[in-house]
Amino acid sequence: MATTFEIIASGYGLAEGPRYDSENGTYFCDSLNGGVFRRNAQGEIETIIPKRRGVGGIALHSDGGIVVSGRNICHVKHGVSRVLFELEAGSRFNDIGTDPNGRLYVGTLRFDPFNPEALPTPGELYRVDSEGEATQLYDDVGLTNGIGFSPDGETIYHSDSLRRHIIAHRIKDDGSCIERHIFAQLPQGTPDGLCVDADGGVWVAAYGAGSILRLSPGGKLDQKIELPAKKITSLCFGEKDLRTLYVTSADNKEDKSLGGCLFSLRLGIAGLPHVKVQI
Repeated sequence: MATTFEIIASGYGLAEGPRYDSENGTYFCDSLNGGVFRRNAQGEIETIIPKRRGVGGIALHSDGGIVVSGRNICHVKHGVSRVLFELEAGSRFNDIGTDPNGRLYVGTLRFDPFNPEALPTPGELYRVDSEGEATQLYDDVGLTNGIGFSPDGETIYHSDSLRRHIIAHRIKDDGSCIERHIFAQLPQGTPDGLCVDADGGVWVAAYGAGSILRLSPGGKLDQKIELPAKKITSLCFGEKDLRTLYVTSADNKEDKSLGGCLFSLRLGIAGLPHVKVQI
């Protein structure tokens, strides 16, 4: 599928975690080199959190500011940080997402995926509720990544990048997960970040395949959009009509000008609005 795209930010090592905010612009991070940034309405790039490395996900907070992952999960507003959740020293969190109630879902990263000598250690998914209480929902995720929810809020989708598939669970009223199954196995590339559209389609960044895939609510591939950057990392819907897709990529040794970028492209379908964190 041919789609016109625009590069709206470039020059980063591992651009990740895009998150659109109707009031302030589009946030993203450089997980490798450090820093959380924002592209404002004038197209200017602002540094929001300098130097913080390892950020894999960004969410908006209901009280203003943003929630970021990394060595802990913290709320940052006007330069002041408040830790919402952390584990033992050496633990790291990767992608994050929110359910329709504003509860926060975070995946752990138990090894360094950029270290070829690191022994892959499965991670877990936690839910943090409005009172700040954290509950482990499940474990045995090879490399935890993108997190999204169906339009009715009853299903959670979660990328396992190491095993190249997307997991799905049904969510009970209390936020617990049941009926775990493989939603989709990617034919090419590795599933990284994901988001969900208003019709229940799951859009996933196919890292290493230079493409974005749309999976039907039944898990079947029904759209493929190719981009010139091979290492697509994450994506989110944005703008007033939620028909703009913001996409990040990692540095591409074959053509550095197209790696470490923030892309934007228009779609014919709207995404689901982002629910702000209520903690």
